[in-house]
Amino acid sequence: MESVLLGFSGGIDSCTSAQRLKDEGYRVVALTIDTMGDDAMVAKARAKAEEIDVEWLMYDAREEFKRDIIDYFCNEYAAGHTPAPCTRCNPMIKWRTLLSEANRLGIKRIATGHYFNIAQHDNRYYVAKGIDENKDQSYYLWGLSQETLARAITPMGNAIKSNVKQAFRDKSESMGICFLKGLPYAEFLKNQGITMPEGDIITQQGVVCGTHNGIARYTIGQRRGVGIPEGMRVIAIDAKANRIVVGANELLYHHNLHIADCNIVCEEELLTASDITIKIRGIGRNPQLPVKVEATADGYIVKTQDPAWAPALGQPLVFYRNNLVIGGGIVVGFN
Repeated sequence: MESVLLGFSGGIDSCTSAQRLKDEGYRVVALTIDTMGDDAMVAKARAKAEEIDVEWLMYDAREEFKRDIIDYFCNEYAAGHTPAPCTRCNPMIKWRTLLSEANRLGIKRIATGHYFNIAQHDNRYYVAKGIDENKDQSYYLWGLSQETLARAITPMGNAIKSNVKQAFRDKSESMGICFLKGLPYAEFLKNQGITMPEGDIITQQGVVCGTHNGIARYTIGQRRGVGIPEGMRVIAIDAKANRIVVGANELLYHHNLHIADCNIVCEEELLTASDITIKIRGIGRNPQLPVKVEATADGYIVKTQDPAWAPALGQPLVFYRNNLVIGGGIVVGFN
């Protein structure tokens, strides 16, 4: 019987994944990755593993999670950026831990409860969209390595979330960024020691038109908040000068996006294919038309015919070719 190491929180999706893998004939070993010292979550996961009758293990990832995810999140907001911690946590914490622990245990296959698929072409592996368009999580997995994808199984790739939830009496789920635990961003950042002094809100011409209460409380595209004049939106955040720049909505549309820190499946495909589209936010407006990509010394310039609305420094930009993720990177500039 082939074994699979499953990332296991004890929630609806990981429990369903465990049962599906068992039904397919796998020996399932459930690995709960403790990122925040959450004793209640660990206890629930252990109890659920016993209920499903699978082996259970726990890995303490609190130190690396604090360093690589929480500190990153805080530092990015303090710099006026808009980070996406989930797209960083997946490759750096969840899947990396699964891979290393599978190696230690002598287990070849790894899996999670993510809603996505994997496709293979020309000896390369691609993250592919899950069948449920409303739950597809491929956007958050662009950073997965070829080694990870080669060994991964996707038990939830053909699952429909609404059907999955019907099978559970307790339908509660964790939503949003896990480590916030329901706190507003600003309150969490203050608790982590990020100071948020007041500063000027200015127009693009440099005219002071208001006062902000901490740049970490604002994001690109925002139109409501302390000091933002009616009819204007945040179009830039100047962390060094501690200023928020506001302007008309049309100033938020950009045709050229510079990305770095990339993970690309095949650069030749990225630079030559004529049907590549992009996503720069999990929910909301994304360019609909294909883009052109050019290589730079430290990443790529993405040229869009259909402009991107409100891209922000620190956001992921993910490349799609039909239902396949062919790579991604972090926005470091735009015009």
